[in-house]
Amino acid sequence: MRIDVLTTFPEMFVGPLDSSIAARARSSGAVELCIHNLRDWSDDPHRKTDDEQYGGGDGMVMKAPPILSAAREIAGRTEQETRYVVLSPQGRLFSQETAEELAACEHLVLICGHYKGIDERVVEILQADEISIGDYVLSGGEIPAMVVIDAVIRLIPGVVGSMDSVLEDSFTSGLLDSPRYTRPQVVEDRSVPQVLLNGNHREIRAWRLEQAKRRTAERRPDLYRRYCEREEQRKRKTG
Repeated sequence: MRIDVLTTFPEMFVGPLDSSIAARARSSGAVELCIHNLRDWSDDPHRKTDDEQYGGGDGMVMKAPPILSAAREIAGRTEQETRYVVLSPQGRLFSQETAEELAACEHLVLICGHYKGIDERVVEILQADEISIGDYVLSGGEIPAMVVIDAVIRLIPGVVGSMDSVLEDSFTSGLLDSPRYTRPQVVEDRSVPQVLLNGNHREIRAWRLEQAKRRTAERRPDLYRRYCEREEQRKRKTG
């Protein structure tokens, strides 16, 4: 998989993508990840990539030509099918399901908005997918891009040591994860639940599922309702 990021602040990516899972994915060759400075495609003498809004109003808007030129040039460097993603508060809400969808792509170009956003014609011309990581506003699309990258690359086979672990993560099954424990067995008079110590894997799986349901119902009733609806549909289909 190849991921290219278009940003006016490439220095923000130094560090987060050079450690942990991202670094492992890059070093193994599972992911080719490149960060590009949009200013390199600006025809302005001062390498500006933004301008005042048509119609007036405070805040600058990122210009379309540098973004379009960069996106097309980068897409032309590979024979893989390219999918464009604009990180924007106006986009659809990012979820585990979205991460799985993007992880199946061959080539992603992530476009980081900034200031008051980007010229709308970029989205229209590139037929880009707009994605938001939450109902709040950040100073730019760089941090959301890092979130998307981290969530996507850990789903690529070989990046995380055990895919079974990935499949048990919160949201993958539609539920939050169950409680997890490790050594020591007792911490300040609190012991690990006995069921996790008996070696009966069937009982452990049943306990973890029940705990996941309980936790989801308490903390995210919206998710639990959707989970129950899907389970009901599945049961009707299977008779």
